[in-house]
Amino acid sequence: MSIGIGIVGAGMISNFHAKAIADSTNGHLVGCYNRNTERAEEFVAKHGGRVFKTLEQMLADPEIGAVSVCTPSGAHAEPAIQAAEAGKHVMIEKPLEVTQERCDQIIDACEKAGVQLGVTFQSRFHESSRLMKKAVEEGRFGKITMGDAYVKWYRSQEYYDSGAWRGTWKLDGGGALMNQAIHSVDLLLWLMGDVSEVSAMASTMTHERIEVEDIVVATLKFKNGALGVIEATTTTYPGALKRIEIGGSEGSAILEEEDLTQWEFANETEEDEAIRKRMAGMTETGGGASDPSAIGHHGHTAVFNDFLDAITEGHSPQINGTEGRRSVALINAIYESARTGKTVQL
Repeated sequence: MSIGIGIVGAGMISNFHAKAIADSTNGHLVGCYNRNTERAEEFVAKHGGRVFKTLEQMLADPEIGAVSVCTPSGAHAEPAIQAAEAGKHVMIEKPLEVTQERCDQIIDACEKAGVQLGVTFQSRFHESSRLMKKAVEEGRFGKITMGDAYVKWYRSQEYYDSGAWRGTWKLDGGGALMNQAIHSVDLLLWLMGDVSEVSAMASTMTHERIEVEDIVVATLKFKNGALGVIEATTTTYPGALKRIEIGGSEGSAILEEEDLTQWEFANETEEDEAIRKRMAGMTETGGGASDPSAIGHHGHTAVFNDFLDAITEGHSPQINGTEGRRSVALINAIYESARTGKTVQL
């Protein structure tokens, strides 16, 4: 039986959620609620479904089994908690929220209501990401010594001026790191494990009328002893694909969006050459490097399929609230270090 899904918020990312739901194996779009009803009407004209005039009206609809929250980042908690209290499963566009406290409020509400909670970190579902994870788990890197993430993107001033919430601490939660680079932060944590301490510097260098950073550099010490770097910016024209690098005593790999541009190990297997050939040229979009809409929805579809399976089968989705909270905690520790000039322990 297909699960009906209502989308809260009709901004750009809601279009990718709608396309993912349409392509999902076990879900269908019921409709959309947005505070600006005209935006919701435009959304349903494009994707189908019906307009809900209020969130309460949406949550009262028995056809809706789950809600997808696509509001600005710092406005995720209220609709998510309300949906959970109405007995609806909850999917949230990244980040889960902008503070650990608000993340915990969502997690607690979903646990109390007995509903599933998922977060859209679609990069984890790319085949290249999963190959890197498998190599880590199999110990192919030997002793892992470094893990780095680089997100050198570009956003115009017009991008930040396009919405009053953009570039604000309250609703964006941060700049290049919290909004753009969080997918890479999530991937790095998934591959490398938790971080024990961070030291960072951040600045706003080329954009006006924003409160948050457009460039940040952080050095990390992972709990496994490895060191690493996170570089994130929205000031480097024309923008490059995001990159994850992992290196160890017996191997190195570089993930560039969906491509594996390096895949070398001291102990080669028969499959390695095939992986190098197959995983070169996998990226078919701009990866959001300069245009936030220049991404595919196939990753979102994988996230939704996993989420819907979790609902049907009664288990937690792969990227649940606890997983979604990890990147928010690390990012806020980086912001604290940049603000205080001190190393921050996690």
